[in-house]
Amino acid sequence: MECTVTWTGATDARSGMGFLAETGSGHTLMMDGAPDEARPENGGRNLAPRPMETVLAGTGGCTAYDVVLILRRGRHDVRGCSVKLSAERAPTDPKVFTKIHMHFTVRGRKLPSTAVERAIAMSHEKYCSASAMLAKTAEMTTSFELLEDEAAGV
Repeated sequence: MECTVTWTGATDARSGMGFLAETGSGHTLMMDGAPDEARPENGGRNLAPRPMETVLAGTGGCTAYDVVLILRRGRHDVRGCSVKLSAERAPTDPKVFTKIHMHFTVRGRKLPSTAVERAIAMSHEKYCSASAMLAKTAEMTTSFELLEDEAAGV
């Protein structure tokens, strides 16, 4: 896996702290920093997510992907999945994540809550490499809600 991250302000140091990530799969992602009123040359322009926000978003994507795949492999009729992540960071540098809570909302037809609970646990215990890495510094907790999808045409 490869990724190249390039500072977009390299030609004009006053242009902020924006970065363009180009992934090995051919996709791009912008990142930027928060404005710094005290030291504008060190701040971003708030034009894109912060790098640590992208770490959190990537972790959510990794685990949601797992949950959907595990439920599908179990032949469950999953029709929607979202995960809201809430995180706390250490107050001093390197300001690692110290707590992360993931709340899943899973929608489907006749999904057993035990299957959803198992899929979330399997993601965190076995499959999601992003949450496994973050669990080295952060207390990871999860919760979920299950929404029944109405039958089409009924």
